[in-house]
Amino acid sequence: MTTRYRLRFLLQEFDLPKGETLIGRSAECHVTIEDPLVSRQHARIMLEGDAVTFEDLGSRNGVRINGLPVKRPVQLRDGDRIRIGTQELVFCRVGQSAISNKTTGFLRYCAHCRLPYPQELAACPACGATEQTDEEETLSGQFGASSKHAWNVQLLLEVTERAVSLGRSEDALSMFERARAQVEERLSRGGAVFPTEISDLVVTASHVSELAGDPALLAWGLKLHVRVPSPISEAETHAIARALTRHRAALEGPVQEVVRSLSSLSSELQGEVAQLRALLEEARQ
Repeated sequence: MTTRYRLRFLLQEFDLPKGETLIGRSAECHVTIEDPLVSRQHARIMLEGDAVTFEDLGSRNGVRINGLPVKRPVQLRDGDRIRIGTQELVFCRVGQSAISNKTTGFLRYCAHCRLPYPQELAACPACGATEQTDEEETLSGQFGASSKHAWNVQLLLEVTERAVSLGRSEDALSMFERARAQVEERLSRGGAVFPTEISDLVVTASHVSELAGDPALLAWGLKLHVRVPSPISEAETHAIARALTRHRAALEGPVQEVVRSLSSLSSELQGEVAQLRALLEEARQ
């Protein structure tokens, strides 16, 4: 039985080819990680026969495998957890039968919104559609342009949140600005931005705004609800309430715009409208 090896990263799996696999921030790497703590060429994996060796390429912030710092080349074992920057990759040994069955970790593409999601889900988590394309990917090669593009905003927001948790204001601002630029570019092309994505953007924007002391990013996130009319999530409501206590003058206008936008939608959203109005009244007192 032929043995294959993979890296599991977020909801994606990367088949390790024979020879060298470079990991880093550079687009020239086989596995590109958008993270300010990752060096351009951070590390490499060598697959020779059945031996899989991991090596740190003199990166600035180093690498940890199973929580331990790595200073010299080490042999990888099934299930090893590789921490590079704020990201974690899992090394997997896969038998031929698992390869043929394609049971977990693979992606299918939603025929409606074109976003990838795990094969085992019955419906697209972004838009709820159940129709899929015939495409499936294990990402054999660089995280390809289509998959990387589809997941990039999600990845950037995750990196932003981790930068916030580390108190790295500049890194958090930089990563969120990149996420915002991608959303703006997608909207300019007439692409879709879904309610769950807007919710994540608003919540992360609130965290960055709190860390940086500047509500501008949160104001931008809130206005997405006006540009793409969509309901407010519970997580957003909590974030807005917290932000209004600190930046009422800057956020009152954007919140009022959201209230007007939601008021024109389904009557089912009137509870959310009332809640936002109550938050505004409370902040004014």
